[in-house]
Amino acid sequence: MAISHVTDQTFSTEIKEGLVLADFWAPWCGPCKMIAPVLEEIDVEMGDKVRIIKLNVDENAGTVGKFGVMSIPTLILFKDGAAVDKVIGFYPKEALTEMISKHM
Repeated sequence: MAISHVTDQTFSTEIKEGLVLADFWAPWCGPCKMIAPVLEEIDVEMGDKVRIIKLNVDENAGTVGKFGVMSIPTLILFKDGAAVDKVIGFYPKEALTEMISKHM
């Protein structure tokens, strides 16, 4: 599956079903650029087990405020619409894969 970019308008629909990892990011954020290829690898390796979405924090203040995102990158894992895990900052692929796997 491809990583999709979402907005305030589409976010709640995108996290409604299954396991979804939301990446709160911005184009100017260095650690966000570092984690992007890691998320792409996870997307390829985990396939249908988890969907990955990206939300630009500069363009979607409503969702950012709703989930209290203060630093980026923030990754929030949702299961059927409920936030079940969260990490802030750059994490290696193994740590992110482990976080996702424990909620399957």
